[in-house]
Amino acid sequence: MTEQASARAALGAAGEDMAQQYLTDRGMVLLDRNWRCREGEIDLVLRDDDTVVVCEVKTRRTRTFGDPIQAITPVKLARLRRLAGCWLADHSAPAGGVRLDVVALLQHPDGSFSVDHRAGVGQ
Repeated sequence: MTEQASARAALGAAGEDMAQQYLTDRGMVLLDRNWRCREGEIDLVLRDDDTVVVCEVKTRRTRTFGDPIQAITPVKLARLRRLAGCWLADHSAPAGGVRLDVVALLQHPDGSFSVDHRAGVGQ
């Protein structure tokens, strides 16, 4: 792994840690993290009351390429929907349905993060 790839992986892991903490602090329960199947990977799967929340986490250090939320394209949302179906096929889930969320994080020079949580994106 190159130094740049290693730095990106570390930033991504820090962002997922921050997103998980942010969401669990708001009462959600973590069900899965970095769940993988042939179709791809889900960053976080949580339970919010009786709803399964499939969450994509996007973390950036700068806005050079736009806000992190802008990386969530219609193609990315369609893939996330497919992955949610795969996760549900492998797990028993609450009866309340499924919601797609995005947590977009911007890391500031001091190491702190700005958090933008969008619940129910693309639905």
